[in-house]
Amino acid sequence: MMWVKDDGGRAAAGYVGNTGDCVTRSIAIATGLPYKEVYDALAEGMRNSRGRHRTRGHRSARNGVFRDVYEPYLLDLGWLWVPTMQVGSGCTVHLRKEELPDGRLVVRLSKHVTAVVDGVIHDMHNPGRDGTRCVYGYFQKG
Repeated sequence: MMWVKDDGGRAAAGYVGNTGDCVTRSIAIATGLPYKEVYDALAEGMRNSRGRHRTRGHRSARNGVFRDVYEPYLLDLGWLWVPTMQVGSGCTVHLRKEELPDGRLVVRLSKHVTAVVDGVIHDMHNPGRDGTRCVYGYFQKG
């Protein structure tokens, strides 16, 4: 699968340094929303969430956003979750062009979220593992 280095508008928004912002970056890329707008919305969600991560000290979108914060955000934007893996099913979909639909996707992988736009990975690094990376599911515009 082709890969394009893409920060999702992070640098243009004035953010510097290394960070674990794959969720924010991927949503900005896939939706076309400004990075800062997505970052602020997810950071607010992290601050207000009563989920399991509250005790882990996460209060911003800088070093990861948990699914119970980003999933409702994407659903509110009209995106739909498409699971590709069930408990006990093993990996059935990999990060390969021929195994994913065309269009703009926010793809959930093990310990990472990436954007795929018309079969091309948009991320700061290539998470594909030569086509062996298992896809847990993806969000696509409904």
